[in-house]
Amino acid sequence: MTDSSAVAPAIRLDDLHLTLAGPAGRVNILRGVDLTVPAGEAVGVVGPSGAGKSTLLMVIAGLERPTSGHVMVAGQDMGALDEDALARFRRDHVGVVFQGFHLIPTMTAEENVAVPLEFAGRRDAFAVARAQLEAVGLGHRLGHYPGQLSGGEQQRVALARAFAPRPRLLLADEPTGNLDGETGRTVMDLLFRLHDEQGTTLMLITHDPALAARCDRAIHIEDGLITDARPGVAA
Repeated sequence: MTDSSAVAPAIRLDDLHLTLAGPAGRVNILRGVDLTVPAGEAVGVVGPSGAGKSTLLMVIAGLERPTSGHVMVAGQDMGALDEDALARFRRDHVGVVFQGFHLIPTMTAEENVAVPLEFAGRRDAFAVARAQLEAVGLGHRLGHYPGQLSGGEQQRVALARAFAPRPRLLLADEPTGNLDGETGRTVMDLLFRLHDEQGTTLMLITHDPALAARCDRAIHIEDGLITDARPGVAA
């Protein structure tokens, strides 16, 4: 694991609050979250539905603005960035993997993985995309469209796309939620292997305590608050 004393933490949250308007009035989604994640750490986030897990991920990714508090990601104050700057920061430093894959249906697997690299101006976008798809075992599926791929293959394309720019932070929100048990285990083995190989900081949102236990640390969120943070168990 990277020495956190030598570099800025991958994530630092200070007294984070998020309140949203709802039909019955204002709802406190996050209620004073404090969290520091050293660079290179894998953190599993567990808790009941509605506890604020996915909202926390969205705030860290800069896809949701907190009501108050501070969010630092890779040494950058996210609150100081406008929407365009946030988009550029995510492009260069943050990978996100969702439960629903979010692949572009009119693009091949190779094109889907190349997209963020092209946005970053990489001339080797397609060469890197091909190499990353090879790394996830899909070198034979470069020209296939998402509709021609199984759910597990689509999620592996999504992982390849997230890891291709070599992000400093990877956020994964229930990445096996749409997969059967065996396929989900294969995808998670791949996720942890890529995390280890690239040294990427990983935050994994999951309902599965066994997956959280594979991380360096497991964090429990309930009612918008971190109620427990304990070491995980090495896989």
